[in-house]
Order: sequence, then C-alpha cells, then structure tokens
Amino acid sequence: MSAVSLQRDLEAGVERVRERITRACQRAGRDPGSVTLVAISKGQPVEAVRAAYAAGLRHFGENRIQEALPKIDAATRAGVGATWHLVGHLQSNKAKAAATTFDVIHSVDSARLLARLDGAAPAPRDVLLQVNIAAEPQKQGVAPEEVEALVEGARVAANLRLRGLMTIAPMAADPEEVRPVFRDLRALADRFALTDLSMGMTDDFEVAIEEGATLVRVGRAIFGERTT
Repeated sequence: MSAVSLQRDLEAGVERVRERITRACQRAGRDPGSVTLVAISKGQPVEAVRAAYAAGLRHFGENRIQEALPKIDAATRAGVGATWHLVGHLQSNKAKAAATTFDVIHSVDSARLLARLDGAAPAPRDVLLQVNIAAEPQKQGVAPEEVEALVEGARVAANLRLRGLMTIAPMAADPEEVRPVFRDLRALADRFALTDLSMGMTDDFEVAIEEGATLVRVGRAIFGERTT
C-alpha cells in the first residue's frame, strides 16, 4: 500500500471511530471529550503509527513489550510525540522495561507487579488495575474481591498514580451481552472513588462508553486487520 493510500485509509478509519464515540456519548448524555481513544497498534508497522498520528491520534496502545520497544523508539525518532499505553499482560520481570517506556500501564494485576513498577519507574507513572470481571479462566486480572488490597497498595506507591480499573469483556456476538461486565466494573470503580475505566474494544466500545468508559482500546476499526 502506498503512503498516500495508507494515510487516506487511516484518516477514514479514525473519522468513523470518532463518529461512533460521539454517537455513543450522545446516547449516554456525555461529552465526547471525556473519552480517550487509545489506538491499539499491536501488529502494525511504524508507518501505520505515523499515519495515525498524522490523522490526529495521540494515544497508542501496545500488548507486548518485545514488539513495542523498537516500534516506540522508531516512532519517536520519526516525530511521533504520543502517549504510550501498555494494555497487554505484563510479567513482573519486565516491569522495568514497561515503567521506563510506557506512560500508562493498564494491566496491573498483582501486588508483586505493583512493587516492581514502583521501584523501576524513573518518574510517576499512571496505572490501572486489571479486573477479571467475567471470571474467565483464560483471562488475566484479579477477581473483584481482590481489588481492595491492590487499590490500597497502589495508593501508597511512591512512583505510581492509580487512575482506575481495566477489564477485557468476553467475546460476544451481540455487544449487549457484555453490558453487565462494563456496568459491574463501573460499580467497582465507584466503590473506590476511581474515575477512569479502560474498557471496550472494536466490537463493543460503544456499549462500554454508555456504561462509563473513559478509555477505549480500538485497533481493528482504525487499522484494519493486523499485518503480523
């Protein structure tokens, strides 16, 4: 694909997603500005990140440290001044790399990881706690009853700023089927006076917004299918 075609496609994808965000916010009586669009660039080349940045996106999410580090370095050298979000599972032995590279880490799911991130962060880092609301055995995240202890640990961390909670909803043919998952995460966040909710992806982010999402993680609707 030529650079011109890539730019055109990315601009169209971003516009469509922003329109969907706006309509969902209107239905929920919310300001579209209260929702941050995090473009999930996993599997996408640096050229696609640059084109998405030129199309107006400023927040990008990656799943894997090994893929993300060279991509972020190359994008930064190419003039992409983005906020980088880690949205995939993070092993504690990679906490230092994450804490020194990413601005926001969505997937904190243990006290050990919290401690590792806190000790490694060269400057305050924003974090969200991943909760396995649907209790899916194949998914990462703490159980809802374990959140309180993790919230307390995050709030006393010297170099971490607790922003809120994150979840990954089950796959569903109808987004309405996962509305209760988003609703339960919002209730859990309210219990601990947490303001940010990272929830909703390409197939269900509109329902997530209606239930209070402040960060939506969208890849396919922006970039198309992954190239790797």
